[in-house]
This record gives sequence, C-alpha cells and structure tokens, in this order.
Amino acid sequence: MSDLHIRKEGHAGRITLTRPQALNALSYEMSLDIFAALGDWARDPDVALVIMDATGDRAFCAGGDLARIYHDAKDNKGAETVAFWRHEYELNDRIASYGKPVVAFMHGFVMGGGVGLAGHASHRIVGNTTQVAMPECAIGLIPDVGGSFILSRAPGAVGEYLGVTGARMNAADAIFAGFADHFLPEEDWEQAKSDLIANGDVASIAKAEKAPTGGDLTRNRDFIDRVFASGSVSAIADSLTAADGAFAEAAGKAFSRNSPLSMCTTLELIRRVRDLPGLRQAIALELRAASRCLLEGDFTEGIRAQIIDKDRSPKWKHSTLSDVSAAEVAHMLRPFEDAGQEFKETVK
Repeated sequence: MSDLHIRKEGHAGRITLTRPQALNALSYEMSLDIFAALGDWARDPDVALVIMDATGDRAFCAGGDLARIYHDAKDNKGAETVAFWRHEYELNDRIASYGKPVVAFMHGFVMGGGVGLAGHASHRIVGNTTQVAMPECAIGLIPDVGGSFILSRAPGAVGEYLGVTGARMNAADAIFAGFADHFLPEEDWEQAKSDLIANGDVASIAKAEKAPTGGDLTRNRDFIDRVFASGSVSAIADSLTAADGAFAEAAGKAFSRNSPLSMCTTLELIRRVRDLPGLRQAIALELRAASRCLLEGDFTEGIRAQIIDKDRSPKWKHSTLSDVSAAEVAHMLRPFEDAGQEFKETVK
C-alpha cells in the first residue's frame, strides 16, 4: 500500500497520509510526491484548494522516519538525511507561500515533520484528539521544518517554553500558540471536507467552533513569561527547581532528560529567529543547526536511545547544561564553510 493517497475530488486537491502503522511518519519519498502534487495543482484551474489529512486514529503525522535517519547517519554520514531536509524545508516553504488555500485536518499526534506539513497551511483545523508538539530536544535535535518560526511568533516566552521542553499542546493551546487556527469536533470533519470538495470555498471553515478554553499555556502564561523570557537555559533550569507546582515540576523533568546541547541551541535559535523577517530565513538557520546535530551533536544518540535500542538512557555529549559553552551554541548556528551548502533565503 502506498504511503500517500494523492488525487483530485471536486474542487479540491487531496493529500492523505496513509502510513498509520508508523504514525504517518514522513519519508523522503512522501515529501517529494507532496511537493510535486502541489506544483501541479498550483497551475490547475480545476483545483481551488488543497485538503491535507491522514488515515488511522492515532496521528496526522508524528514526525520523520527516525530509524532511517539513524542508519543513514551511521552508514552514509547523513548524506540522504541532509538532502531530505533541504527538500522537506522547501516543501514547508511551498505550503506556507502557496497561492491557493491549504486546509489541514490535524488529528492525534502532530509532531516534528507533521508540524512542517500542517503548521504552515493557511487553514489549520484541530479537534478533540489533537496533540501538537515540537519534541526534538528529547532526541538531540532542534525544532526544525519551520517550527522555530512558529515558536518565535508565539505569545511572550511561550515559544521558548515549548521549544526547549517539547511540551504537548491540546487544541486550545495549539491555537493560542499559533500552531492552529480553528477547532472543529472531529465527528464533523467529514462533512467539512465534503463541503470544501463541493464548493471549493474555505468560507465554510469560518463556521468552525472556537477552541475549548483551559489550556496549560493560558493557565500558566505569567509563569512561562517570568521564567523563560530571558537568561540562559541553566538559569531557567534553576528557576524551575526553585518553583513550586506541577507545571514547573513537569518542565524541570523535561530539562533533566533532554539533550543539553539541543536545549541551549534551541533557545538561541528561537531568539534569533524572532528578529528575522520570514520563514525561509528561519529555515536557513534550522538547516545549519539540524545538520550539526546529526553529524556532530546528539541526534543519532537520541534516536538510538528512543527508537533503536529503546533503553531510554541517552548518553548526551554534555552531562549538564552548564557544560555547554556559548561558543558551542554559536558554532551550531554559524554559516557553513561552503556557502553552497546554505539554504537560500530566496527561491531562484
């Protein structure tokens, strides 16, 4: 069975991820096929909009194919993975800048590469089961696929909190943080898709219900801004240790298990991206850091511990946050020695 079902129905181009046994993890081949379909439909007058969704009950897309990345890093020095990232990031930018509406139905887990697909769509629908996250620091990576850009535009210091801890967002939190736009009960999704296919008009999405209130982010916004808005990751960790309450405790646990190098790099990445004008500039920084995480940092060890050996005991390159120097973080984000390796800020 193919990992994608790409077709036209009525006024819609449809992209359905059909790899539920792998939580619809995005592969290089899937990325290529989606990119090509969007290119074709951009010139097709019969396609008024694009619908992205996925099969299975558990996930829209829970990320990339980590086992494949691990073996590529070990056997091929990550050549395929870096090529995949370059293409995937172009796909993320194509979705963000697409000339027709892209409507993403985000059920279940939406993480990593799933955020790269759905998070840049023009109309992002979340429902009762939605759990959005950028948990890359837990596996020794940094928030990529344009995720740093969304994080940098979140209210206050919410982006720093989400990026460094990898905390999950329900529907309410995803909308609050800028990862989604509309809430619609999932029992109404098929009718919503039918309407879009029949009329090719996204105006029907405006009828979507407002997200339920009571997300963790809104409840703890003052604490997040106070602790995460400034200072180093080490200073933030100290503040969490000194704070009381379940929210601070959960964040502290994330700090204790995530890669110190990835967390320090992520904090600096988000703060730099906040001053950049657009998504492509953010992606250029992400590619530098992600490539170095793979080849020089903790990414392969993180995958080994979580996916390959499943011992959940990664041996990070740094034992503590204070072991990570500012020079090391600067190195993760500095330009490539070969300027031809850079992700171009503009499409030629």
